[in-house]
Amino acid sequence: MQTTSPSLSLSAARRTALAAQGFADPRPASAPTRRHLTRVLSRVQLLQLDSVNVAVRAHYMPVFSRLGAYEPALVDDAAWEHRARRPRLLVESWAHEASLLPVEDWPLLRSGAKRDGWWRHYAKVVEAAPELIEDILAVVKEQGPIGAGAIEKALESESAGRGPGAWWERSVVKKVCEYLFGLGELSTGTRRSFERLYDLTERVVPPEILARRMSVEEGARGLLERSARALGVGTETDLRDYYRLGPDVARRAVAELVEAGTLEPVRVEGWRALAYRHVAARTPRAVAGRALLCPFDPLIWERSRTERLFGFRYRIEIYVPEPKREYGYYVFPFLLDGSLAARVDLKSDRAAGVLRVPGAFGEPGADVRRVTAELAGELRSMAEWLGLDAVEVGTRGDLAEPLRRAVS
Repeated sequence: MQTTSPSLSLSAARRTALAAQGFADPRPASAPTRRHLTRVLSRVQLLQLDSVNVAVRAHYMPVFSRLGAYEPALVDDAAWEHRARRPRLLVESWAHEASLLPVEDWPLLRSGAKRDGWWRHYAKVVEAAPELIEDILAVVKEQGPIGAGAIEKALESESAGRGPGAWWERSVVKKVCEYLFGLGELSTGTRRSFERLYDLTERVVPPEILARRMSVEEGARGLLERSARALGVGTETDLRDYYRLGPDVARRAVAELVEAGTLEPVRVEGWRALAYRHVAARTPRAVAGRALLCPFDPLIWERSRTERLFGFRYRIEIYVPEPKREYGYYVFPFLLDGSLAARVDLKSDRAAGVLRVPGAFGEPGADVRRVTAELAGELRSMAEWLGLDAVEVGTRGDLAEPLRRAVS
């Protein structure tokens, strides 16, 4: 007997997604602590890393978006400053992209459920110089945590006399380090000015976690369950995108999670594909509050889902030539009371102590007076959090002039 999947209005799906991502939780009244960070991680599951530092590093911003002003050392300590009395909370791995994720999720990513990343192409480099793996691991064991440049110098010192162009040149060493990182044999011991310092994974991930073994099926179910928990409701494509799983393994895992009662198939208003709601997902009557979202925030990183949920077409324009950019170089959507109401191009001018807003754009139908007042408040909060003294608004966009007045 065929049953019909329950229906979910688009508004309800949006509120479900926002609650799952932590935007229905109140911001703490006092200075955020490690406990608050843990709560954010229980919502988003991971923080994407990115080298772009135009406004703020990508892994810091989603925590600010949900908690407000906090000390970034909270994230640093959880990920890279291991102490005996403060165990490591986060570890780096390829997840959505390069990401920080709870250390206890390490076995899921090593289960074989996740496809190898771009680094697999470096296998050819390894095949050309197989001895390099053993040499790099020996240097890391002796000197780690250590960067690729320092590894190159150590190898060059040990191999003096081989002549120029030998296999230890930095591009090759870096590629092999990334290959070993992708395989899970090396991890990030710490970072220095955002440079990855490699260490043996056995010195980064606790032995009891390293010892856990999972099948491909167990790993896929675990990762899909986490992505469903983080999204609240999403299509099969949405769910597998969160950890970048392959379609076949993801479809099997979704079917198994539906059979287990963890996921419920639902029809979302306006969505062509069937969606799945996590059994623990909640749908509040309303979602209030405001937040600036960096381009790598997990609420919006899947652009087609962002468009389906919010009617908000969003593309990052870093690689678009300046004359062809529609909104700007590094644009942050602005979330207000459950809707994406505006977007602003942001740049931290640290030399001048200013958070610059070259462009500000409202969405159709937005209440300009309220949006600019709330946006101005959030921009001032962000500037203060970043240690900047002022917010300066440029001239691009329909919100530029009213936002400039609101900021001043």
